[in-house]
Amino acid sequence: MELAAFQQHMASTYGDRDAARGVTATVAWLAEEVGELARAVRKGDRAEQVHEVGDVLAWLASLANQLGVTLEEAASRYAGGCPKCGSSPCRCD
Repeated sequence: MELAAFQQHMASTYGDRDAARGVTATVAWLAEEVGELARAVRKGDRAEQVHEVGDVLAWLASLANQLGVTLEEAASRYAGGCPKCGSSPCRCD
């Protein structure tokens, strides 16, 4: 699934709930999911890791929707390589 399609799917599925929850609560949920991902990386199997990456991506899309930012717009920062040095792979010290 393309990023734009995924973001739109999340908006269609959860947009009203997300808006009612608000940005502050969404950031808290995203942080919690990142913690669950960290635990899955340390102690989980691949299936759990895939699950948690998906949850982080979903909450990130929710936050982006509430902020009026597209995931593609955010990802474009890295389209030319490292945003600092412009190289791919990165050549920063």
